[in-house]
Amino acid sequence: MNWEIKDEVFVPDLITNNGNKFLIGNGYLGIRGTLDEFKKNEFVAVNLAGIYDQVGDAWREPLNAPNGLYTHIEFNGMKYGLPEVEPASHNLSLNYRHGILSRATTWSTPTGLLKVTSERFASMADKHLIVMKYSIRVDNKGVLKIVTGIDGDVWDINGPHYDDVLLQDDSDYLSAIGITHENKDLVCVKETIEKNFHTAEKVIKTGRKILREFTLDVLPEHEYTFYKWVSVYTSKDDGDYGNLTYELITKAKIFGFEHCKRDHVNEWEKKWKISEVVIEGDEEAMEALNYSTYHLHSIAPRHTDSLSIAARGLSGQTYKGAVFWDTEMFMLDFFLFTEPNVAKTLLKYRIDTLPGAIKKAADYGYQGAFYAWESQEGGFDACSDYNVTDVFTGRKMRTYFKDKQIHISAAVVYGIMRYVNFTGNYELILNGGAEVILECAAFYYDLLVKKVHLDQYELLDVIGPDEYHERVNNNAYTNRMAKYTFESAIGVLKLLLDSDDVSNLKENNGTIKENLKDIYESLSDKYDLNNLLTKYQDAANKIYIPEPNRQTGVIEQFDGYEQLEEVSLEELKTRLLHEKEYWGGAYGIATHTKIIKQADVVTMLNLFSQEYEPNVLLTNWKYYEPRTEHGSSLSACMYAMLACKCNMPDIAYPLFLKSAMADLSGGGKQWAGLIYIGGTHPAASGGAYMTAVEGFAGVHIEDGEIKADAKLPSNWKSMKCNVIYHGDLYEIKVTHENTEINNLGQI
Repeated sequence: MNWEIKDEVFVPDLITNNGNKFLIGNGYLGIRGTLDEFKKNEFVAVNLAGIYDQVGDAWREPLNAPNGLYTHIEFNGMKYGLPEVEPASHNLSLNYRHGILSRATTWSTPTGLLKVTSERFASMADKHLIVMKYSIRVDNKGVLKIVTGIDGDVWDINGPHYDDVLLQDDSDYLSAIGITHENKDLVCVKETIEKNFHTAEKVIKTGRKILREFTLDVLPEHEYTFYKWVSVYTSKDDGDYGNLTYELITKAKIFGFEHCKRDHVNEWEKKWKISEVVIEGDEEAMEALNYSTYHLHSIAPRHTDSLSIAARGLSGQTYKGAVFWDTEMFMLDFFLFTEPNVAKTLLKYRIDTLPGAIKKAADYGYQGAFYAWESQEGGFDACSDYNVTDVFTGRKMRTYFKDKQIHISAAVVYGIMRYVNFTGNYELILNGGAEVILECAAFYYDLLVKKVHLDQYELLDVIGPDEYHERVNNNAYTNRMAKYTFESAIGVLKLLLDSDDVSNLKENNGTIKENLKDIYESLSDKYDLNNLLTKYQDAANKIYIPEPNRQTGVIEQFDGYEQLEEVSLEELKTRLLHEKEYWGGAYGIATHTKIIKQADVVTMLNLFSQEYEPNVLLTNWKYYEPRTEHGSSLSACMYAMLACKCNMPDIAYPLFLKSAMADLSGGGKQWAGLIYIGGTHPAASGGAYMTAVEGFAGVHIEDGEIKADAKLPSNWKSMKCNVIYHGDLYEIKVTHENTEINNLGQI
């Protein structure tokens, strides 16, 4: 397998897409795949995880750190750089096995060729460290000027987020410290270099940049190289951020570039030892799938024990750097199967933000926990009332995403329970998870509506996964997920109320689990647990779940869906008056039709397929897929997985590739109305992994054992993957004829 993607021609129109496609990161920060000489107009970003700022009434969004990699050159008085000066040749490449971005660009000068090469990585061995090697070679002698330093004039969508950037020159070290607008947090970037040439250095402070300038006479066929070590800390990381940045890059410089690179590569190899997927017979699919998982590794928050992943990962400030249901429903399985500690970190974030979810519910007049649709620090909901701009009037359009997408709380419950089931570890339940589940159940219970003449409960005025249809009643997915929440709460309550079960709980290492007496007493002070058990059993039994139509077998997505206009996707597109207009909302072109944004009923059937006959799964797949725009990167994988369950792997295959290549191909929507929503698609990456492992390989748990029921595409000969289950590592090999599962022991 090649493990490398390349762009061998410089195309200015691809700068933004390449920033996503060639992203490098280590979970603490993500560096867009931009070139060394680029500035904020080219969407350069060193995007930081978990720290936000708001300016005025604009959207609150994550911070981009000052760019410590900035470098440009001049030769014989002329500046050479992209996109201003057209190159004679250009190559941008990403080694995605090891997260190393390289570029090689050649320009024609009046005296011959000038070539620049560089290599950079965000260290996987130390999350605060960035390392770069930069080299110049010329055909003829001349005067070369190298300018490198820190660019604090950063790209912001809703900024500027730094009221000031303090520039400091301390001998061999340059620093830029950004002071945020909202909370006066400090973001410190410090750099130092080592070079193979000798010349005087001049330090220049200009605006929000602090730069080193070297001027030297150069000879042909000599390579002039410098190495750069950059460290990023914030005051939220540690109050001693200044010394920490200094100590880190001092140590890294002593060890040297190759040592830092080797440590970085070794950490990546540890990840691939478990997570690499091998496909025989389809190189393209194997590369796309492992490239997808590369992106998931690059944004995993291993540097902390409580943080989640934003919907656009660490590719910039789009979607406000907020955490959506994407994490639990589309990314979690990858980490559960390959790195359970990361999965725990993602879910610990939800447990720790429970107070924010309780406050949000209370603000709407409800009991329990209503999790943020777009979650930032503390569970604050960054989702605004006006998420879309009308392309015709320029006015903000009222949307109800944060108000009515109540299925987010069920996604949190689903994630916690999936962690428990796959790890066999009740740690999250014992440390806040039980309360999360009970509070989410309380929220749904408070929303239940019972009509006088019916002995059933309903959920009214909601938005399901299909956001093109707002404020609907009895969305099938939402109702079934609420039922799942009640069922999970029942399980927790029985655990708390049955002392015999409590005393026998085991940890993964075999030691007796701590008795749940403390948590029982704590929750008993707040709830009548026996009464809750009775209420939630009643709710789980009576909540309305739409049944398949007796004649057609179709499950109606929500009340009244069948009365909407029947129109083909192709015909609907002809009604667009503007390429960027929003399809949903009050008067979007899809609102009054059966065309849906993404998998909705199909997502429900994926999660609960065991509850339906195979013909129901197939009927609904065939019904809804032609009516789905796939306007979200979350959609294709759900159709692909259900297609596998319907024994249609070859039909699932192009949908799988659509997910796996979401960032390779640069596809997907870049705009919602006039709002830029570009960036990487980690949920699609997670969906591609789920399709391969759970769909094509058919990995699942049955009677407490890991099993595989392979349904490989016809062009695949075999597939091999590793899965961690209950602390053991399993190697799974499947072909069209055979399945082999080997327990490799404790991980």
